[in-house]
Amino acid sequence: MLVPFLIMFREGVEAALIVGIIASYLHRTGRGAWMPVVWIGIFLALAFSLGVGAVLQFASVEFPQKAQELFEAAIGLVAVCVLTSMVFWMRKAARSIKAELHNSIDAAFETPTRKGLGLIFMVFLAVAREGVESVFFLLAAFQQENAYAPLAALAGVLLAAVVGYAIYAGAVRLNFRRFFRWTGAFILVVAAGLIANSVNALHEAGLWNHFQAVVFDISGVLPADSPLGSVLSGIFGYIDAPTVSEIAVYLGFLLPALYLFLADRPAADSRHASGRRAA
Repeated sequence: MLVPFLIMFREGVEAALIVGIIASYLHRTGRGAWMPVVWIGIFLALAFSLGVGAVLQFASVEFPQKAQELFEAAIGLVAVCVLTSMVFWMRKAARSIKAELHNSIDAAFETPTRKGLGLIFMVFLAVAREGVESVFFLLAAFQQENAYAPLAALAGVLLAAVVGYAIYAGAVRLNFRRFFRWTGAFILVVAAGLIANSVNALHEAGLWNHFQAVVFDISGVLPADSPLGSVLSGIFGYIDAPTVSEIAVYLGFLLPALYLFLADRPAADSRHASGRRAA
């Protein structure tokens, strides 16, 4: 339950930050009357994201067992790609996201006609990206979590909405750089667990039968279906009897991903800064 809650809280804060930037800029530039149009874009993005999730979920129910295992593996791998690209994109774009959104709003209003459609489309794209990312993660997570996982995800979204409004109203100040840095590192750990479970699902589907020797077996001490094992499985992708291939993909993904994400790049930043000053 903790993983869906934290992921949806982070995604919700990110979406709330985007909406807050848009709303604040519209009010600051005398365009506050266009806020109903922004809400139209938000609701359309939410409906689109829920529709994508519903279609994928209903389609998977009709699959035979092997096809369901393949679907689980495919969703897990897509979720890994989406989550990884999300955290690295936010790491790169955090400094410029406000300026980019402001420019997009100005561009939407520069169109002589259909300004509302341009603003709706801009908001829709910004929010739908967050929504679709969440859908793919939740589809992968719900296949491994218990029945309370949807409630945990909903609680994360609701808390994010409260925090987002508090930030917009000025009641709460959040260090976004630190927040996205450490939640991003957590998401990479979750993604490593998803990719290991995807390899297991590919094996169950009969598509991957290499390196299946069990490295160690501690199922008698800490089984994966025990309360603690379930928590560790949900957060870290814990497997009580991992195979060579599962450990290889877990560490092969996690170690370089964490290094690239957490490594400071002062030299690169200073070169970019000096290049801008020279320009």
